[in-house]
Amino acid sequence: PISTCAESQNMKILLIRPKPPSSTVGLKHIMVCEPLELEYMAATVNHLAEVILIDLILEKRELEYFVKLHKPDVVGFTGYITHVNRIKSYSDQIKSLNPKCRVVVGGVHAEVLPDDFKHPNIDFVISQNSMSTFPALINQLKQDSQVQEVPTGADSTAIELPQLLPDRSISEKYRSRYYYVFHNPCALIKTSYGCPYSCNFCFCIQITDEQYLARSIDDVVEEIKDISEPEIYIVDDNFLVDRQRVLEFCDKLEAQNINKRFLIYGRADFITENPEVIKRFRSCGLRAVIVGLESFEQSELDQYSKKSDIEKSERAVQILHENDVDCYGTFILSPDWGKTEFENLYSWIRKLGIIFVNLQPLTPLPGTPIFEQYESQLIVDRNEFELWDLAHLVLQPTKLSQANYYWNIIKLYVGVMMSGKAVWSLFSRYGVWPTLKLSRGVYFVLFQYLGKVVSSFFMQKTSRTDLRKES
Repeated sequence: PISTCAESQNMKILLIRPKPPSSTVGLKHIMVCEPLELEYMAATVNHLAEVILIDLILEKRELEYFVKLHKPDVVGFTGYITHVNRIKSYSDQIKSLNPKCRVVVGGVHAEVLPDDFKHPNIDFVISQNSMSTFPALINQLKQDSQVQEVPTGADSTAIELPQLLPDRSISEKYRSRYYYVFHNPCALIKTSYGCPYSCNFCFCIQITDEQYLARSIDDVVEEIKDISEPEIYIVDDNFLVDRQRVLEFCDKLEAQNINKRFLIYGRADFITENPEVIKRFRSCGLRAVIVGLESFEQSELDQYSKKSDIEKSERAVQILHENDVDCYGTFILSPDWGKTEFENLYSWIRKLGIIFVNLQPLTPLPGTPIFEQYESQLIVDRNEFELWDLAHLVLQPTKLSQANYYWNIIKLYVGVMMSGKAVWSLFSRYGVWPTLKLSRGVYFVLFQYLGKVVSSFFMQKTSRTDLRKES
């Protein structure tokens, strides 16, 4: 029989990263990054229990196999909005196999909208300060398996900087398979929490209640020294906040002869105002910057509270190109766009010479400032979580049918990323095999979008037929 938490001297914890739902259009075809949040959780409890990581994105076997194999006392999940229903389904499976196993859910969505995880077979939802709350919960469960509530601290609204480094040993068997586009193999590191800006579409600032805290550069560099991967993805919401901090980072990388290549998030206005910082960082390993360019229209940047302008966007891309740093441009596609706006965006992207783009239909995520503004216009149910992936249309286009809107997204992706000039540039820069691998991933995404074109077309046709019958 499976022992209870109170009986077990050697509690066993499974930390699970869910597999994305099949209906979710995502970047899983062009990137699979290490589950850093679960590695942090492992570090907080590995002195209390045996901790095993299961990455279901990479595993061929299903969850049931691992629950039967390891017979855990506790199963912990992390996930985004698209994983909510899947995690609920997983919790049902676990309880059917072992009713005494306790199911814990955390992660960014749980921190902002914990009520979305209310479910009979989810025992605990950690909504704040997981680095201290999770080990406190495990301690309580070791003493009393009947604990019903998550322990809370005296100051539960203040974010905490981690006091421990992530336990990367638990992901050892997967590490060679973690990558991001051409950054392969790739490790993750987080050097700050929150963002000092307030774009109204952004979910990130909701996670930390608009607070911003940064780790010391000495602490960050010590962590990097223990990372074996040559490529490091700094997953701060915005690494380019403080020019002196970035320069200190470069100085200490150079002083300790650390030779890594970095992918970061950064704002266009910082790049434009600090070209010498980009040049310095490039000499210390900066390889690519994900830049939220968002739109080619100033009125839309103002609408999103971006507090930047088109001229700075254009200059930022130019500075990155001058320093041989890749620009990964992200764009928000307005539901008010027609064919002309898509064509104008395509022309602007080609003018800037960007090859890597992420196109996101405007998605007012629950919990963000713009959700209430658009709530009455939603065409996707609030609880169809797997469709809130920043790729599906959740707002009705005003100038195009849904099928036509998706078709314009496909044309834009193909025109930018699959043109002969783009492919030749990638072949010459990264080699044949990495480029073919990326192309394969892009085609998977495009096929998912093509499926949306077909299903939207027939849905529209059926709706028109029904209307004629009613008439």
